[in-house]
Order: sequence, then structure tokens, then C-alpha cells
Amino acid sequence: MTVRAVFVDAGNTIVGLDYTLIAERIGAEGHAVSATAVRVAEERARVRLDRHFADRSTEGPDVFQLYFRYLLEGLDIPWGEEAERMAGDLRTTEPFGLWSVAIPEAPAVLEGLRRQGLRLAVVSNSNGTVAEILHAVGLAPYFDAILDSAVVGFEKPDPRIFRHAAAALGVRAEEAVHVGDLYSVDVLGARSAGCRAILLDPSGAWPPTDCPKAADLAAAARLIEAMASG
Repeated sequence: MTVRAVFVDAGNTIVGLDYTLIAERIGAEGHAVSATAVRVAEERARVRLDRHFADRSTEGPDVFQLYFRYLLEGLDIPWGEEAERMAGDLRTTEPFGLWSVAIPEAPAVLEGLRRQGLRLAVVSNSNGTVAEILHAVGLAPYFDAILDSAVVGFEKPDPRIFRHAAAALGVRAEEAVHVGDLYSVDVLGARSAGCRAILLDPSGAWPPTDCPKAADLAAAARLIEAMASG
């Protein structure tokens, strides 16, 4: 099937966490950690978190706390009242939360995909702020559609959000490739709608999977180019 469109997740795909801010907040409690160490711990934490999405929303109130707990465990920091306080502070970071930094290679990669004639959409589970965040970090102009689960009314892995994206771009779901960072949410969700999927795995933390994996967005774009020409 010809590739005519690319869907991308927002968080951890084109918009990254503010690892420096997280490291500083942890440091304020007396734990000296680097932004790099936080990044590695977070990339592994999201893999552990993935198994919980079989029966809960990614946007549930307890998800961020569990995510942060796994991150701290990766830094050998115990969970307790101090950790709960940090999680609460970080979850409510203004104005957009922690996912507020454009992935450095995103503009060039997205522009490259557009030059290939591909239509682009963001397909994200969020709280209604994705479009605003993407405008703030300068990525919104690259997209033909931005779908936020809180706006459209259903979230990944529900196939309807992917079908909605396909309809918005005027393509069939089978003509789209989705790129995201969670297997149970992004890969299984995309497949349930008939899309192909690529799993981002920047630190090689994911176990062997039955889908293509890419170390970063540029590597994902190369896989998409191969699919489009194959």
C-alpha cells in the first residue's frame, strides 16, 4: 500500500520533556542528578509504564505519579512523601507541563517528509493543549491536522482517533504510518485502525517487538521513506 501520510505522537516524539527542569527539581530535594541521567531513566520508565495501559487511560490522574516513580527508581531515589511532592509539583508545571521542548531534529525531519509529498498529522493523547504547545514551540505549521484526544473525544489506542486523522488528511488509514513512543498505545492503536507503525526506542530499552523501531525521528523518517519507495 502506498504511503501518503504520516501521523506522529506529540510527547516524546516531536516534543520532549524538559529534563533540565526535572533534574533541578530533584536536586532541590538533595539528590544531585544530571539532565542526561534523568533522560535515560525516563526512557526506561516509559517502557515499564506501557504495560499498564491495557486497562487505563494515559491521561488518568495516577499515571504521571507512576511514571515519575519509575523514573526515580531508575535514579536509585526511593519513593515517599518527598517524591510525591516532587511529582505533584512537576505535573502542574506551567504553562504547558513538562512536555515543552521541541525535539531538535523535528523541524528538518518534518520538512523533509513534506517535501516527499506526504501529508502530516499529530495524533496525541492529551488534555486539550497540544495545538497550543505546538504553536508555542514552532512546530504547528508543519502539520495539516492536529488531533488531541481531549478535543476529538477518544484517545489512543482507540482506532477511531487514527481514522479521524486519516479522514482529516483525505487518505485511507492503510496509507498512513504512525510514529510514537508507546507500544500498547501507539503501535497497537495504529494497527487496529489499519495503519502501519514505528516505535521510537532512543535508548534501546524496548524488548524485541513485532514492529519496526527507530532510535530517533530522523531514523523513523528513513524507515518511512523506505516504506514509501518499497
